[in-house]
Amino acid sequence: MSKATVSAGQSTGSHADEIGHGNSPAAWTCVAIMLVGALVSSIAYVLASAPVFWGGIGVMVIGLLAGYAMRKAGYGVGGSKLKNSH
Repeated sequence: MSKATVSAGQSTGSHADEIGHGNSPAAWTCVAIMLVGALVSSIAYVLASAPVFWGGIGVMVIGLLAGYAMRKAGYGVGGSKLKNSH
């Protein structure tokens, strides 16, 4: 949809708007662990090693759980353990 077709009731976003990308220790830890798991699984897929492939998938699940646990512990966006929480 182009800017010309935006109706009067809608507004387009500006760069000043907070878009909430999840820039927090919990999110970074989750993504870092999941990237390692994806790398392991990708290499195992090329080498045709099913046990290592599923091990990489397991590492990705561990990354999700670690991110969730850190968020619950206060290290997510706006968490109680962060200096910049609102």
